[in-house]
Amino acid sequence: MSINKTYAVLGLGRYGTAVAEELVNNGAEVLAIDINQTNVNNAAVHIPVCKCADVTDVEVIEKLGISNVDVVIVAMANNLEASVLATSLCKEAGVKTVIAKCGSKLHSKILYNVGADKVIFPEEESGKRLAHTLLTAGFSEMIELSDKVSMVEFEVRNDWVGKNLIELELRKKYSINVVAICVDDNISTHIDPSKPLENGMRLIIIAETQKLKKLK
Repeated sequence: MSINKTYAVLGLGRYGTAVAEELVNNGAEVLAIDINQTNVNNAAVHIPVCKCADVTDVEVIEKLGISNVDVVIVAMANNLEASVLATSLCKEAGVKTVIAKCGSKLHSKILYNVGADKVIFPEEESGKRLAHTLLTAGFSEMIELSDKVSMVEFEVRNDWVGKNLIELELRKKYSINVVAICVDDNISTHIDPSKPLENGMRLIIIAETQKLKKLK
């Protein structure tokens, strides 16, 4: 998942709105939906595409074109029946990835049983954190050092193989700092910037979270 994929957020409470806003702020294409017109009106201030609709209705799912969305976030944990139905309908419509917010362990089991690919407990993961995870997917590991700065690990890109860090000018082009290089299970912080990067190498970098999307 990344900024190049399309997203739908079902349920515009505080959590769903936070996810949708953060995705939009990072340039992602987002369809935001809620059955409550007031919630839709409030969210529409920051989210360009908002719809008032009942996502537990299979005809509504079809009319909204949910089957064409890459990732759906079902953010209706306060309504077990609605979240289960919406999750099930999205999977039946062919959505590849459905992430559902839940309110209890039992709720999570039910959601997994009806097809949810990932279940989120709101007290454990904020809406913004989920959005950042979606937008920076593709990295092997991501640790938020602060609200604005993250450390991530990712495999050397194909177009970087054979070039060294001096040639690549990663700090200038992407505003990132390489702090270690991984080869298999070996991690080295003693970096030779003149040594060409090899296929399969992994870089550990520190950068502003907002600027990580430039690597995608």
